[in-house]
Amino acid sequence: MYSANEKRYDKMTYNKCGESGLFLPKISLGLWQNFGDSADYDEMKDIVLTAFDMGITHFDLANNYGPKAGSAEVNFGKIVRENLMPYRDELVISTKAGYRMWSGPYGIGGSRKYLTSSLDQSLKRMGLDYVDVFYHHCMTPDTPLEETALALADITRRGKALYVGISNYNGKKMHKMHHRCEDFDVPFIINQNRYSILDRTVEKNDLKKEAKSKKKGLIAFSPLAQGQLTDKCANGIPENSRLYENRVLWEKVGYNEARQLQITQLYNIAKKREQTLSQLAIQWLLQYGEVTSVLIGVHSKAQLVENLKALECEPLTKAEILQINAIAGK
Repeated sequence: MYSANEKRYDKMTYNKCGESGLFLPKISLGLWQNFGDSADYDEMKDIVLTAFDMGITHFDLANNYGPKAGSAEVNFGKIVRENLMPYRDELVISTKAGYRMWSGPYGIGGSRKYLTSSLDQSLKRMGLDYVDVFYHHCMTPDTPLEETALALADITRRGKALYVGISNYNGKKMHKMHHRCEDFDVPFIINQNRYSILDRTVEKNDLKKEAKSKKKGLIAFSPLAQGQLTDKCANGIPENSRLYENRVLWEKVGYNEARQLQITQLYNIAKKREQTLSQLAIQWLLQYGEVTSVLIGVHSKAQLVENLKALECEPLTKAEILQINAIAGK
């Protein structure tokens, strides 16, 4: 029978999520591509329990995480039921809906029907009565924001989610959603967006600026630029990696010769600081006050422990931050 580490809160710092009363750990665990049916269950369990023992209380999922879609919620739900139910009140579990989940017109988007049905399915897969945070996963231009906001408000009032958030929105849409949710007196508390040294989309589309202005939380996913900001990529993409095997992904993540030069230069900064490149990448995000939490995904307990050591590294100096930004061309 699992018994949690009694000192699990000693080394983790928790940030307030916007103006809400919810606190999130500086580092949260995402279960995107590493908790599906192809993953080893015992290894998944070891990762989750180790994370909790080290102060990670926030576990992030979505209806379509796998593969196959939905399997991550099934696997995580089993881990919770068999090990973490005595600690349910210490967990912040989030899930999302927005992208295609099932066929037909009702299996995608931001409609009240889809969001409500999807969350019901997610709760059933995980064996939970509620989630702590429910996100609309992406902007959906064919659905009025008023309808999406009403659906999120209804979900919280029915007790199926304690808080709501939005993901992959830009600054303009976030601004509008802020006001639509206020109309229904259920403000969303957090944005979840891709953000890293190499991907500054949230800066370019004003999401980060709007989040600060409206006092919303911001949780950053893909902090390692889908594995590019790791020591193993210091001299090129290793042949046994997922990125190497998927050349189509290279263009999507912006990998080319110029990007490799950036990675090598960033690695040299990390090496000089006696830390890993992944730790440097996580640190860089956490030095921004707007970032509530950094969402990491790992394939092993060792990766998890390595990334968490970012919290123990010496703070980045202003000169180092300027150097990092110069390398990234920002």
